[in-house]
Amino acid sequence: MVFGIGEKDRELDAAVEELRRADTLAFGGVGIAGQILPATDAYRHLERALREHPEAARKKVDRLLKHGSPAGKAYAATLLDTVDPAAGRAAWERLRDDDGEFTTFSGCLMDRATLREYAAERLAGT
Repeated sequence: MVFGIGEKDRELDAAVEELRRADTLAFGGVGIAGQILPATDAYRHLERALREHPEAARKKVDRLLKHGSPAGKAYAATLLDTVDPAAGRAAWERLRDDDGEFTTFSGCLMDRATLREYAAERLAGT
């Protein structure tokens, strides 16, 4: 299936919107079944867009970092880390003072974190 540029823009906007309102941070499958959450799928979509259309996607990631939910901001900072480590570190530095909470998943393990805690871990390299 061939998509026009308008279709790709709509898909990218939908992925950004999914991350903007995300309440859970997961980079792989969750639970016993290894289900991929909609936010994880959206993250992967935006990650691909950063490789394929870096300028347009970067603007959306920057906007997500400012206006996203706590989980959305964590996704945005993680994306920045992959394409521009200095910008990623600066994002984590800004998020270090944010007490917004979100759910995290690592496989079957669910937990809660604040952006403050999560950013501190990222800055410490864990």
